[in-house]
Amino acid sequence: MGEKPFVLLLVDDSRSTAQTLARTLGSPQYAPRVVPASPEVPRLATEVDLVLLCLDASEDTKLELLRRLMDVEGPGRGAPVLVIAPAEARELRLAALRLGVEVVAEPWDDEELRARMQRAFSAHQVLVTLASQVSELQKLSVLDGLTLLHNHRYFQERLREEFRVAQRYDDALSLILVDLDHFKTINDTYGHPVGDDVLRKVARALQQCVRETDIVARYGGEEFAVLLPRTPLTGAITVAERIWKELGQLRVGPEANLKVTASLGISGFPHRTVLSADQLLLTADEALYRAKREGRNRVCLHSPVPALPGSQRG
Repeated sequence: MGEKPFVLLLVDDSRSTAQTLARTLGSPQYAPRVVPASPEVPRLATEVDLVLLCLDASEDTKLELLRRLMDVEGPGRGAPVLVIAPAEARELRLAALRLGVEVVAEPWDDEELRARMQRAFSAHQVLVTLASQVSELQKLSVLDGLTLLHNHRYFQERLREEFRVAQRYDDALSLILVDLDHFKTINDTYGHPVGDDVLRKVARALQQCVRETDIVARYGGEEFAVLLPRTPLTGAITVAERIWKELGQLRVGPEANLKVTASLGISGFPHRTVLSADQLLLTADEALYRAKREGRNRVCLHSPVPALPGSQRG
């Protein structure tokens, strides 16, 4: 169990059983702490290695506390639980077993008690490891491996989700599509490793230009999407200008002398031509391609208005 003492939380109203346990386990290997059953126990369970809950005749109250402890238990949240109940309290012990905890009958055998404690702790550690692995896999499933931005699938899911929210609450939602200019030339001239470095640096620059609540994704290839919840077109224009300027200041390549430019298309909801998530995406894409047709390195809106003042660079 390691060099540090194994911290135990012994929960018992009468304290008689818990005190006997404390004497039994009172060695340098264990650090028992005796407390009565109370609403504070679930919080205290997050600070220890194992909870030993002594059940007695007050079945309903203690089982409710056990349920609360099981709600707390989880990776990084609470400790595993072991129940100690009188041997004659068969229904009580069965109820605890059905909740998924280790159970020891009182009076207990010291070796059995230690073995079940170890088993409860080991099983909990396995669950913690598995939960961590699942969490990591879930994280990887929504991230682009190169840029570590959200991937295309995640963006599509959030686009639809945020559009439903905007429609329901009559709120604003804006989308910016960003496409790097002449990126194929960068790959062909300097090689794909340099191209990959450009994409990573662009990704970092995009993240620095938005709020934590905004969604930045690699839409595909050298194209990126920036979804701005609760942001009207005026706010999206400000963000797009910020992105455009930030990318214009990037210097990449082996000698950090390669400039990056991008074309940006903006669309927003509510708008008479934007009645769905697909239309929001389509109109942003149309604005992006207009920026490309008009000479690249600029910001365009999906509305039929001129390019933004000051958004062109030579």
